Amino acid sequence: METATTLVHLDSPFINFRDHDFGAGSHGYRWVNVKRFRLASGTGSDRDVLAALIAHPQFRDTYDGGGVQDWPRHGQWWLERITPDTYESIGADAATELVRAWAAQHGDVPESLLARLGQELYTPLRQATACYVLGHLPEEAQHDYGPLHTDYHELVLIDRRTSTVTLAVAADD
Repeated sequence: METATTLVHLDSPFINFRDHDFGAGSHGYRWVNVKRFRLASGTGSDRDVLAALIAHPQFRDTYDGGGVQDWPRHGQWWLERITPDTYESIGADAATELVRAWAAQHGDVPESLLARLGQELYTPLRQATACYVLGHLPEEAQHDYGPLHTDYHELVLIDRRTSTVTLAVAADD
């Protein structure tokens, strides 16, 4: 399976909590990075889709502000330590609750942020035909300057009806 024909990067919306008024609460230096891809028709199993995502150049992002680089890292882990089997199936309700609880950990979430999360993440979560969460990786999987984030949540949404794949990383600085 050729990655270039399996997944085509569409866009990468970035949701910065600092852009929203938390009033007396705190944005906690949190953000959500969403990367959307078009999925070629006739693509194999979900594991094949996950393998194509891992092999895609857009996956090489440590989420430290440096953007996508040609290096063997993803998040705070060595790229070679992430395989389709490191992702675990998760239901839409559980995935939504995971993000909602993380977003609200410092207080009420502003309506403007809820709307943006709804548009970029919660709606695609409900529409996805499959959802995966990055499972626990051992400490030795961390690369030479990881961990970078206190909280880090990674979801992959596969929607075969719309032929899209969404990689969503919710984390803090």
